[in-house]
Amino acid sequence: MKRFLTWSGIIITALILQSTFFAVFAYNGIKPDLLLIIVISSALLYGKDHGVVTGFFAGLLQDLSTGTFFGVNTFSKMLLGYGFGIAEEHVFKENALLPVVAILMGSFVNTLMTMIFMLLLGHKVELSNAIISVLCPVLIYNLIMAFPIYKLVNKIGTWLKA
Repeated sequence: MKRFLTWSGIIITALILQSTFFAVFAYNGIKPDLLLIIVISSALLYGKDHGVVTGFFAGLLQDLSTGTFFGVNTFSKMLLGYGFGIAEEHVFKENALLPVVAILMGSFVNTLMTMIFMLLLGHKVELSNAIISVLCPVLIYNLIMAFPIYKLVNKIGTWLKA
């Protein structure tokens, strides 16, 4: 129960911070995706089961709190949680580059999946404009937040195991 309440609190806190505090620093409406960083970090540190569950709940809360296409965040975060969770057994978790590279890859894939969903739903997406106005800011914001959040998720996980 302690684990469930702690991770739920982390996800809700990250959603609130992402929607309020980090909205102040948004560039063209783009802000860091704290929930994505938490999902990828927890998947890399604790495996695919934890990544999928964290991804599902984080994505669902994000879908419920935003006016975007319902299910896109749930699906993409759950899929990324699973993918990075599989990698958990094959990576050196103390490597300082791991969270940075993983978050960059995950942010790229998440943005790409969102654009593909938009195209499938009939929205026009200009690739060059999307790369400059969406992908680059997302990568920069998430890159800045990657290492501190990864370390925080690791410390919380260690605390929960104690």
